[in-house]
Amino acid sequence: MSHFPGRPMACPKCNSFNIETLNRGRRVGSAVGAAAGSVGGFFSALSGARAGAMVGAIAGPVGSAVGGFLGAVFAGIAGGTVGGMAGSALGDVVDSNVLDNYHCLRCDHTFSVSQD
Repeated sequence: MSHFPGRPMACPKCNSFNIETLNRGRRVGSAVGAAAGSVGGFFSALSGARAGAMVGAIAGPVGSAVGGFLGAVFAGIAGGTVGGMAGSALGDVVDSNVLDNYHCLRCDHTFSVSQD
């Protein structure tokens, strides 16, 4: 079944227009990517902490400690964000090309749509 942009999508089994998008791949990819990115961010946090400590050292020992902590936090957040975005994009590809991403709420049929 192919879908034309601008036209409502209908279930190929019962022709109902009451369709939902499942986005399983996007949700799983986003979660896995965010977790992996956070772990990567954690390990790169050491260099972020060192860089923050160097910048904070201008304000003395307290600035160095606060700078190191903030550097580690930002590295973890950045890693999680980038990983989540990458995982979500990969999940979109899986949803579009591999999984039955659409669900008919009328007859409970799941199906995919080719973009011919």
